[in-house]
Amino acid sequence: MDFVSIRIITGDVARLVDFYERVTAVRASWANEDFAELRTTSATLAIASTRTVPLFAPGSAHPADNRSVILEFLVDDVDSVHQNLTGFVEDFVNEPTTMPWGNRSLLFRDPDGNLVNVFTPVMVSAE
Repeated sequence: MDFVSIRIITGDVARLVDFYERVTAVRASWANEDFAELRTTSATLAIASTRTVPLFAPGSAHPADNRSVILEFLVDDVDSVHQNLTGFVEDFVNEPTTMPWGNRSLLFRDPDGNLVNVFTPVMVSAE
């Protein structure tokens, strides 16, 4: 089994696609107005309209209701990403911070309130 993608259900596909195109610098591939994908070398972020939910099971997913999943993106330089997104991202949860497990991380929310973590592995000195 291979993990290949994660899908966000939203009430505004175009808004969320625009947001993630800016965050990732990846252009989306649109299937139609209700579904787009941003493909990276390791996984795909799919963004789908609430109109797609009944195709699986009516009421099984709700937009802007996530409080447990964090989308994570590996980047070359967290601090430059933070600088690039300042003035664009409306809700930074934290500034770039070096975590005890060795990642420098920047946590923010997308327009639907989903948590996004961009991080860069860094050397942490053992004390």
